[in-house]
Amino acid sequence: MDYELLCTKVIAVTRLVGNFIRKESMNFDAQQIEFKGLNDLVSYVDKTAEEHLVANLAELIPDAGFTTEEETVNSKGEVYNWIIDPLDGTTNFIHGVPTYSISIALYENDEPVLGIVYEINRGEMFYSYKGGSAYLNNKVISVSKNNKLAASLLGTGFPYYNFEQQAQYMALLSEMMRSCHGVRRIGSAAVDLAYVACGRFDAFYEYNLNAWDVAAGAFLVQQAGGRVLNFTGGTEFLESRQILATNALIDGEILAAMDRHFKA
Repeated sequence: MDYELLCTKVIAVTRLVGNFIRKESMNFDAQQIEFKGLNDLVSYVDKTAEEHLVANLAELIPDAGFTTEEETVNSKGEVYNWIIDPLDGTTNFIHGVPTYSISIALYENDEPVLGIVYEINRGEMFYSYKGGSAYLNNKVISVSKNNKLAASLLGTGFPYYNFEQQAQYMALLSEMMRSCHGVRRIGSAAVDLAYVACGRFDAFYEYNLNAWDVAAGAFLVQQAGGRVLNFTGGTEFLESRQILATNALIDGEILAAMDRHFKA
């Protein structure tokens, strides 16, 4: 598999679908939404974008499987599997907040080999592939060199339907707010992770995320020299649905705080 060539083709597909989403945002009617669950929104834009992505990616690797947020198709490939979020940040999109993205990851035998996060309104294409560096619009990126939590900027997200750990999470947030330069909540986990990969954020953490939210962004962080863990320091962040992505220099301080607030 020529991963670099494949990545180039996937980027072209991603741009086309991004153009569709951008065009729809100009005249989107917020009444045209559906509820998958409590505060879990979806629109025809999500579904149509996913259909376009699936159709085009299926041509690139005909026998690949798909894990997709909107479940327009879900199948298991023997070797290759795409993990797709056609519109990460749907709530932002619906309310006209201009931060949302397309997230695409490719796994080969359960290992990530390609990741793309396209922040649509800024036109920022973050991407990487097995054997290559991490890039933003053709420029090599890397995680930050900051080695102190006190000098860091963090990203996070808040649960919108699973509130079982809300008290612990807010206590952790309170500690982080007092321990760093600031904590930002953008509303797209894929973008948060891309920002860790390029050094804008020193770390990002959130829980109750799905594979399609984080698979591509986590790969970008790893390819850019960072580290991706769960809240106990393990590497099973997809299975545990807890993610801590860092520049690999400040994770110790954050994990210590997580241990204080998330002890069983």
